[in-house]
Formats: sequence, structure tokens, C-alpha cells
Amino acid sequence: MKKSVFLGTLAATTMLAGFAAAGTLEDVKARGELICGANVALTGFGAPDAEGNYVGFDVDLCKAVAAAVLGDASKVKYVPTTGETRFTALASGEVDVLIRNSTWTYSRDTDLKFDFVAVNYYDGQGFMVKKDLGVSSAKELDGATVCIQTGTTTELNLADFFKANNISYTPVTVGDDSEAQRQYEAGACDAFTTDASGLASNRTAMADPANHIILPEIISKEPLGPVVRHGDNNWGDIVRWTYYALVAAEEKGITKANIDQIAASTTDPEVKRILGLEGDMGAMMGLDAEWAKRAIAASGNYGEIFEANIGAATPIGLARGLNAQWTQGGLQYAPPFR
Repeated sequence: MKKSVFLGTLAATTMLAGFAAAGTLEDVKARGELICGANVALTGFGAPDAEGNYVGFDVDLCKAVAAAVLGDASKVKYVPTTGETRFTALASGEVDVLIRNSTWTYSRDTDLKFDFVAVNYYDGQGFMVKKDLGVSSAKELDGATVCIQTGTTTELNLADFFKANNISYTPVTVGDDSEAQRQYEAGACDAFTTDASGLASNRTAMADPANHIILPEIISKEPLGPVVRHGDNNWGDIVRWTYYALVAAEEKGITKANIDQIAASTTDPEVKRILGLEGDMGAMMGLDAEWAKRAIAASGNYGEIFEANIGAATPIGLARGLNAQWTQGGLQYAPPFR
């Protein structure tokens, strides 16, 4: 009941917000700052560092959008949001865009009147347990207590998985990943479930990471990506194509270090369009010619951002997997810039 009331209220709020959504680009330009809905504390994806500066995989996409629109990747205000508050913050206009590992689903796209403009990370829900629990499969968790974040797709996925396997569980609900980690480490639950990338992130912050194992089952599809409000297609285009500029840059071999060199020497017509050397790509969205060049230069191409924040050489240690380029067997694929 509580869930349905929340969704109904949010849907009504979003319908009203939709009428005022048109003009986000103008609002951002007039303000001189992009307001980005961010994660509270998901290491590698979005979290404040020791100096209080937000860093991470999703944060770098916020920076790329700011660079494209405002010419300065630092012109971002990060508004921390939880699983329960993130969509209200977007619907009400508190944030211009939500970039914080949110799953694209049918109801969120239609009933809540949002637009998921791309998938920047293909993920799936998993389980983490302590080694001494003696469990090697999620199907062995009958009767377990499970820490789970409210306001997320993981709640429904968890119920479906246990029902389908005719086993039972007791949920221990938490507000965000940090609380889930604390409760799990303190022994309040036998297992911790969230997106597999989130489990890998949380494990790095634990006192003894080697004592925690991520079980092999992936029980859902979690296409994560940036979200905007219905009703402002141009703003959605800007966020969407800023992201795809980063993906295309990796495919074309454009990096943060060589972008000026490539701009001066390329003979590739699509690269010329991406970098603003030919055509009027920027003008089509109300931006200048070098919007994509600035977005790429902010933190690098998609692959650089992935490897710097969550890749195999980082404490998070994620392989590219489904998030490899389409030419490397993955699903990351930028539509043509033409």
C-alpha cells in the first residue's frame, strides 16, 4: 500500500512537472550550473572524496554534460539522492538530470513520465554473503535475512526470485547502499542484494573484502542510465548525445590526451562531425560546434571513464563484459553521428 501511494503521488507530481519541463537547457545556461542528481556514497560510481568533491563513473557523465552545455566541466552542483528520493527530486525540478545507477523499466518510463535517454552501464542484481555462511548459491538462502534498499527494482526482483525457487526470506530494509553495507557487516542480515556492480563497490569499503563473496546468480536485467523528465525532448537529446559522443570517441580512438591532435589531422568524416569541424551538429540542439569535443576532453572517452573509476585496475575491479564496445562483443554502441 505504501509503495502504491508513493508511486501515485509521484506520478501526479511528474504530470505537473512535465508542463514546466520544456526549457531545461535555457534554465541551465541562465543559472550557469548543471544540477545533477547523484549517488549518496557508491564508491566508483558517485561519492564524495576526502575533500568533499564528487567523483565516479556517473559523476564523469555529469561533468561531460556540463562541459558540453556550459563549456566548463566543473559547473555542476551534485544533489545527493537515495533510492526513494531520486525520482521525486527529478520530477519536482530539484535536479536537471538524474545520473546515479537508475534502472530503466517500463513503469518508470511511462507511468512516472520520465525518459531514460541511454544505458551507460548494463548490470544485473546479485547477492553477497560472508564466506563463513557456507553458501555457494543464492538458491541456498532459504530462510535468510536479506538487506535490501527501499524504492528500488531490487525489492521486486528479490521477491520474484525467492517465489520462483519456492524459498523464503526476511527483508531488512535500508535507505541507501551505505546503510545496507553497515547493517550487513554488523550481522543484521545474512545476505546483501543490489546490482552486482554495487556489490563490488561496497565490498571494497569493507574491513575485510576477502571475507565476502558475490554469489554466481544474476537474477535480473538492470540497464542503468541517465534520466530526464518527459516534455523537454531537446534536453533529453543533449544528455543522450553527450553520452553517445563518449562512446563514439572510444570506438574512433579519440582520447582526452589526443583529441586536439586528432582534430588537427583527421580525415574521418564522422570524427569531423563529432568534433565540430564540419556540419552543424551543435546548432541542431542549441549548442555550439565544439560541444562534443569539450564533453570528451572533460574526463576522456567512455572506456577511459570506465577504467579510471571502476575498471579492472581499480579496487572495484569490474571487467567490461556487456559494457565493452559492440566491436569487442559488448552492448555499447553509439548511433551514427550524421
